[in-house]
Amino acid sequence: MTAGTKPTVVLVHGAFAESGGWGPVVERLQARGVQVVAAANPLRSVAYDAAQVRALVDAVEGDVVLVGHSYGGMVISKAAAGAGNVVALVYVAAFVPEAGDSAASLSGKFPGSTLAETLRPVPLGDGGQDLYVAQELYGEQFAADVPEEVTRVMAATQRPITGAALYEAAEGTQAWAELPSFFLVAGADRNIPADAQRFMAERAGSEVVGIEGASHAVFASRPDETADLILRAAGV
Repeated sequence: MTAGTKPTVVLVHGAFAESGGWGPVVERLQARGVQVVAAANPLRSVAYDAAQVRALVDAVEGDVVLVGHSYGGMVISKAAAGAGNVVALVYVAAFVPEAGDSAASLSGKFPGSTLAETLRPVPLGDGGQDLYVAQELYGEQFAADVPEEVTRVMAATQRPITGAALYEAAEGTQAWAELPSFFLVAGADRNIPADAQRFMAERAGSEVVGIEGASHAVFASRPDETADLILRAAGV
């Protein structure tokens, strides 16, 4: 993959979403002349998913700003470690783990998450399970400030995550310890409590932008603010 003088932005979605959900953000970045790739995050395990994203990052010629939403923060924190072309990380209502942290442990560090009661398991042949958010609960849980006609599509096209991935601990060096980071806090997030987001952002020394009233799907409800923070990280 080739890029111009501006960094390429690689967007990594989280659980219960898919790469097309970044569409409004992509449009805004492209309008500013930024090359964008919305990665297809496998949502199988932190280590596996990070390896897939790292392969994509390594294929980009030039600098990269790596962006993760939700569980995507677990992935980019590992994928960017030691990647010489990643110049900044952007966390969008995302997990920012230290070694030993899992998505489940971080979301439970502060009260407020109501995600667990909305999840519906699908048994897998290997004894594990895929998890989906119940479609009838998706709008209220995941995207309360997004128009209903949009959330219906998001609910139907969501990609599941394995239960094991949510409990998998981060291992090794996490890239935020060495790279500039930016964090968009969703103030009304029902998946990752805002207090947990602020805790992680402060621990990482991130530059923080908070949006009161924003749901977990802040990338969909507030694409202007999301794109603006990514552009700031890219120096555009």
